[in-house]
Amino acid sequence: MSRQLGRRRTPVLLVTGVSDDALGSTTLSLQLGLPDAVSVRHTIDPGRQVLTRIVSDLTGVIEREEVDLAHACVACAVREDIVPTLERLAAQQRWGAIVAGLPLAAEAVQVCRVLAWAPRNAPHVSIAAVVAALDGAHVAEDLLGDDLVDERGLETSEDDRRGVAEVACAMVEYADVVCLTEEPDEDEHALLAALARPRVPVVTDPALLDAAGLVAGVHRHQAVEAWVAEVRREPLPPLALPGAWRLDLRSERAFHPARFQDELGTLGGGPRRSRGCFWLPTRPDDICVWDGAGGQASVGTTQHWGRGEPPLTRIVVIGLDDTPAEVTDAFERCLLTDAELADRGRIWDESWDGLEPWLGPIDRVA
Repeated sequence: MSRQLGRRRTPVLLVTGVSDDALGSTTLSLQLGLPDAVSVRHTIDPGRQVLTRIVSDLTGVIEREEVDLAHACVACAVREDIVPTLERLAAQQRWGAIVAGLPLAAEAVQVCRVLAWAPRNAPHVSIAAVVAALDGAHVAEDLLGDDLVDERGLETSEDDRRGVAEVACAMVEYADVVCLTEEPDEDEHALLAALARPRVPVVTDPALLDAAGLVAGVHRHQAVEAWVAEVRREPLPPLALPGAWRLDLRSERAFHPARFQDELGTLGGGPRRSRGCFWLPTRPDDICVWDGAGGQASVGTTQHWGRGEPPLTRIVVIGLDDTPAEVTDAFERCLLTDAELADRGRIWDESWDGLEPWLGPIDRVA
């Protein structure tokens, strides 16, 4: 009679950031708090199209290797080395945990989704926590500023033109804990609390991280995905701290294609974070996505509205400046009016609406 041994899954702490010092001090603190852990740090050189991997534990460096990437980008790095390395280290059953520092400006969502969608690729790995590491002296600058990643040398590919704020905000929103290198001011603390999921702790010194508590497992994939989803129908929780403002702009009406283009600068401009979904009468089947931060905004499409699922226009805006009213007014101007609905209805039969550069050609679902 044979007996099949159970497979132990090694907890992994994923650390993300846009500051090398913040990411390095956070991973080091976690490793020191877990004497039986192994640390793996990946960096990307997009010019050379090389991914560098360094693996170490408290005894020192175990391996250092450069990997040539077909295309120097995060998706390639995740597929070709990051996930395989996590699985290889976990399968050895040599360490009690893995502290994984992702390449700067690389988001944990890509790793977590690969593992959630294809768990057979890493059967020995369990994501225990996602940590967003930020420089406490530059919180507002990183989350609301207008720098591009390539202006700071943070690009993960040669054509990476993302905004630093877009990346950093997404990291905070996806994190199970936010770790700062120092105490921010009160408004910046309020900004972090507004972006992060409810009850996600903000630690103001890497030495204060509870590594053992994180390894026990605080990451809940479905809850995180619900918080960062483009389409959110549930009410938002109250703001935890005063200082930052938040607008929950929502309507069952579509955006007028032309007026939406006219208001892009107001909706997406300024030192604010905004994200959500909208729909258009010319593209009633498409879920259109809005993702903005630091004066830059991305517009695209994701999936189609499900059968029986009513379209929704909802954009959540967070900021520290004194201009929330102008954003609300711009949102209202974008919506179809009573007269337009009475004259043309909710769905318009058009072959062109001017949004093709962002959304592609109009393609109705049969």
